[in-house]
Formats: sequence, structure tokens, C-alpha cells
Amino acid sequence: MEEVEFKKVHDPYLQPKMITSTNSDSLPRRVWVPGPVIVGAGPSGLATAACLKNHGVPAMILEQANCIASLWQFKTYDRLRLHLPKQFCQLPLMSFPVDFPTYPTKEQFLSYLESYAKNFELKPVFNATVLSAEYDDGCRFWRVKTKGTEYVCQWLIVATGENAVEVVPRFEGMDEFNGPIVHTSSYKSGEGFQNKRVLVVGCGNSGMEVCLDLCNSNAFPSLIVRDSLHVLPQEMFGISTFGISMWLLKWFPVRIVDQLLLFISRCMLGDTSLLGLTRPKLGPLELKGISGKTPVLDVGTLAKIRSGDIKVYPAIKRLECNIVEFVDGRKEKFDAIILATGYRSNVPTWLKDTNLFSKKDGFPKKKYPEGWKGERGLYAVGFTKRGLFGASMDASRVAKDISRQYSDGKCVCLQRT
Repeated sequence: MEEVEFKKVHDPYLQPKMITSTNSDSLPRRVWVPGPVIVGAGPSGLATAACLKNHGVPAMILEQANCIASLWQFKTYDRLRLHLPKQFCQLPLMSFPVDFPTYPTKEQFLSYLESYAKNFELKPVFNATVLSAEYDDGCRFWRVKTKGTEYVCQWLIVATGENAVEVVPRFEGMDEFNGPIVHTSSYKSGEGFQNKRVLVVGCGNSGMEVCLDLCNSNAFPSLIVRDSLHVLPQEMFGISTFGISMWLLKWFPVRIVDQLLLFISRCMLGDTSLLGLTRPKLGPLELKGISGKTPVLDVGTLAKIRSGDIKVYPAIKRLECNIVEFVDGRKEKFDAIILATGYRSNVPTWLKDTNLFSKKDGFPKKKYPEGWKGERGLYAVGFTKRGLFGASMDASRVAKDISRQYSDGKCVCLQRT
């Protein structure tokens, strides 16, 4: 009896969409999904579902939080704006409102996502944390398990993204530090840090912006810079640096474009090494392509560093009460530490597949633009290290690929009927 029921669950040609196990105490509720299951209701998951729907393919979105774009809703600071112009951040099939500024605010971007979900009638299943997802070789379908429910599908799309889990480094003496140590996922604004000495660990775009925000809130921030990094102006000649880069790459090789960007940046920003920000040997675009490391787009932080309002320090050696000792021997007193140390993928914790994703970092093993498709109906969206622009490209590719298979499957079904 159980074998017959199992086969029914995995037969796409049978009518029932949901089959409940006979023993609810020992077996999860099984749900047959006729289209793909998408894990994650952030921008990547929403974009993929919209593209699939545009091709006539239904999809089910599973989201562990109680809303869409939970990272943007709960784990971003108030002053956040998109770092790239809106035309490079819009999701497929729907542009930003024309009255939005070039760099939309966090609230405007969330409003856009809500409108996007409503426009395409996307209704994720919320509070559905995926515990495991595994391909069943016996029935040739994916089995996606949440608490109490098992979803069975032919296609599985991983859209949990690059920023699923906070990266929290450990320092010697960390438990002895008297002040608060918080990740940027918990930082909202400089309110509450007035007149306090705050050490920001991490010099990416978030770290730079948090320092600027603290300055504007009358705090005294310092910035940890461990490695070399590229800082570019957000705009050149009134045009976004990213837009200029994309245009130049149509005509010149990446190294020539890098030389042009660095020449203009030096003219506009000066020699950043004099501020303790040494540049890598590789140019910003070449480095991005090889390692995925994003250059910092300056929105005013460099001026604060140059004026001395933001101090720059090397890596931390140890913490002692409210004292931070750096690797160069200096010791300074701080009231709080903010960790702008980024996020990581959580895919290896729940996906039982080692072909598409690496167990080491949770990213596709193949580099962009080849990392979106795996084997046996497994796909990845939003792991390109190219932000919303890369996620949108992935979503379009995945939808087209699945729609071809879905159409072929419907033809087979009609023939059988």
C-alpha cells in the first residue's frame, strides 16, 4: 500500500496535487508540485517565479521568514540605498517607477518588490524553512522537506542567495570586551552611538557606509582595513561608474577599462594609499571577475577619512575589556564594535547535492556565467556575485530552460491522454 501511494505522489500525470500520509505521526505530509520548487522569496526567488509564470510554468516558493525579502526587511540599515542605478537593479519584466530616484532607498526598493510580487501574483509559502532537499534516484524527483511537509518536484531552484547567514569572526578576548559587539545585520542607524568611539570591522560598501552614518550621528568611528581594496567614485562625469564600465567593456578589453577607471579615480579621489587604503595589483573589474570581490563605490566616506573624522586601523590582534590591540602594536579604547563582515551561503547545510554547489563556500562550482544550471533539474539563481543584475540574468536563463522541458512534458501528457 505504501509503495503504491509513494508512486502516486511522484506521478505527474495523476490528478491529486496533495497526498497526506496515512500515518501522520511518523511520515510528513507529501505535496506534489507540478512545477519547480523555489527556495527563497528574496529578489532572486521572486524574479525566477515571475519569469517562469511569464512562460506559463507554475512554481511554488518556500520562504523561511514571514515575508518576502526578509534580508532587506530586517537586516539592513536605514540609510541604505542601491549602490547601482535603478536600471541595473530592476527585476525582469517590470521596471522601477519613473518617479523613483536614480539610486532608490531601502523603503523604495521594498515597495518595488511588494508591487512586483503583487503584479505577478506571487504567493510564497511563508514560515517554511527547508530542512533538507535531496534527489531521489529511485523515483527521479526532488524531495524537499520542511517541518511537517515534504514537497516532491521535478525541478529545484536554489534562490537563498549569497547573504543567507551572517559571518561573525572570533577575536581573542572577544568575551571580555565591555561594550556591545553587533553585526551590521542588527545595525539600523547611528542613533544611540552619539559621542561614542565605535570600531567598524570590514571595509566593504557596508562598512564604509556605516562609518559615514556614524559620523553623521556625531559618533567617532574607526575602520578596520585588513586587505587591499579598490575604491571608485560612485559616478564619473555625472554618469554611474558601473554604467561607464559596462559601456567601455563593449569596446575595450577588461584591463584597458581598468586602467581608464583607475586613472579617472585617482584624478577624482587622489591616492587612496595615503589614507591607508592600498589598491590590489589587479584592476577592479579583473579582480571582480576572478574573485568576486566588489570595489567600494564611495558616497562620501573618503572625505571623512581624509579629514580625520574616520580613522583607519589594521587588523585586530586581541580585545581587552574596552581596549582593542591591533597587529601593529597600537592600542585604542572603544565603546562599541560593529562587524561589517558580510554574509555567506547556507546551501551546504540543507542541500544534499555536491555536483552544482561547493560544500566549502556554498556557491556553484562553475564560475559565472555557467553556474546557474546543475544536473537532474537543479538550478541556482543569485549566486553570481554580481548583485541584482546577475540574479535577473540567472532567473531568465532558468525560466527559459525549464519552460522548454515543461512544454515537452505537457505534450507527452496529452499524447498519453
